[in-house]
Amino acid sequence: MANYKELEGFGVQTLATDPDNPGWVGSIFYNSTEGVFKTVKPGGLPAGTWASGGNMNSGREDMGSTGTLTAGLVSAGYGPSGSGVSALNESYNGSSWTEVGDLNTARRALPGSGTQTATVVFGGDTTGNYTGITGVTESWNGSAWTEVNDLNTARANSAGSQAGTSTAALNVGGSANPSSTKLGNTESWNGTSWTEVNDLNTARDSLGGSGTQTSLIVFGGSSPSVTVANAESWNGTSWTEVSDLNTTRQRMASAGTSNTSALAIGGSNPAIPTNYANTESWDGSTFTEVADLSVAETDNQGAGSSSAAFSAGGAGYEVRTEEWTVPEVVINTLTTS
Repeated sequence: MANYKELEGFGVQTLATDPDNPGWVGSIFYNSTEGVFKTVKPGGLPAGTWASGGNMNSGREDMGSTGTLTAGLVSAGYGPSGSGVSALNESYNGSSWTEVGDLNTARRALPGSGTQTATVVFGGDTTGNYTGITGVTESWNGSAWTEVNDLNTARANSAGSQAGTSTAALNVGGSANPSSTKLGNTESWNGTSWTEVNDLNTARDSLGGSGTQTSLIVFGGSSPSVTVANAESWNGTSWTEVSDLNTTRQRMASAGTSNTSALAIGGSNPAIPTNYANTESWDGSTFTEVADLSVAETDNQGAGSSSAAFSAGGAGYEVRTEEWTVPEVVINTLTTS
């Protein structure tokens, strides 16, 4: 009987640790530390997992969030510990959170755009009960916040271009006073002022979304009082209806870098009612169910990419952070029956 070397032209290599380089995909090796044979398969989104990260210093919900898994920022929100709207700002390094400079205006339900050291946040609610919906915009330079020009239309629970910049942002949808008024308004930020551009096809608030000023995907939400699964893609000029979420929900976290790469994380549907742990990945054509959060969560906030992201906080003034990572390779142990 032919052996492996005769069949493949080379022998099985012995390694002390599992490889993590895609160049090993398709290989069989012997792990001498564990004393077992293993195979190396491709990684990618289906193999992505959630793991526990560092807790926030102050539990909150309805925050703004920007940045990446290893350089993130969460701003304002509701809390801490139910004390009302917050101006707190925390920075994440991939393992722990650090309190940094507070916003000038405490509020909840606001999106943001930018990085850990250069972010803009906009809109929100200053009262906690949606009677103080605002258009206030603030810019962060890594150490302090500065008030800049307001949105044209004050709103809360809108979506923003998380992966955009502090000088090139988009604000989408939301609710106006009274909070039952759902908006389709889209506004574009150039670092100085906001300009009205084309509206969403479906007006809504409490929607998820991520991307940049010229390439954004939004999904889910409430329109006007019914939770929807609708998704729309922005190309820098107009909105196009695309494939729906698999799970209808609102008030979810999101992460992603464009209208072809995003995550929808957690959320809720008050009509059932239920909170979700579901994570769905968007590839520009369809949403695909991937690994769930360890704990069902709504009113959480996230940032990062479809391969490296975080979800932080949530309803009940959570401090919990979960980290999403996608491996380049998957290692399987060979077994015999």
